[in-house]
Amino acid sequence: MALVVTPALTTPIELMAAQVDCEVLTLPTGAEVFRLGTPADSIYGVRRGIVEVIAEAGEKLCYRPGELFSYEDILWGAGLYRNTAVARTPVEVVRLDRLRFLNLLHNHPTLALLLIGQQHERLREQRTSGTCCY
Repeated sequence: MALVVTPALTTPIELMAAQVDCEVLTLPTGAEVFRLGTPADSIYGVRRGIVEVIAEAGEKLCYRPGELFSYEDILWGAGLYRNTAVARTPVEVVRLDRLRFLNLLHNHPTLALLLIGQQHERLREQRTSGTCCY
């Protein structure tokens, strides 16, 4: 009997991409990933490039490879995206619909820890750079 070892999926992007219904989108610079006020039906992760998320009041956050965005709208929102996401470079993003993402969280609870770690790192960067508001 041979033992087959498969590498563990350790990043949120890898976990999302491994889902059967995950879509991979390749977008040019300037393309919208989603727009403020449209139905929040999916979560996105950056595989390649930079995505800028712009709030209604004009605040901007950039997401880099390995980072997920829009999950706040999926988990706690009123069903609409509260921001507009724009490709600032040519990007490759993975997209997973809301129900599949919630199932993924249920089946892989460590994903929540990875997301908390991502937010912690972002807050640390903002605090160091002086861009964090209290």
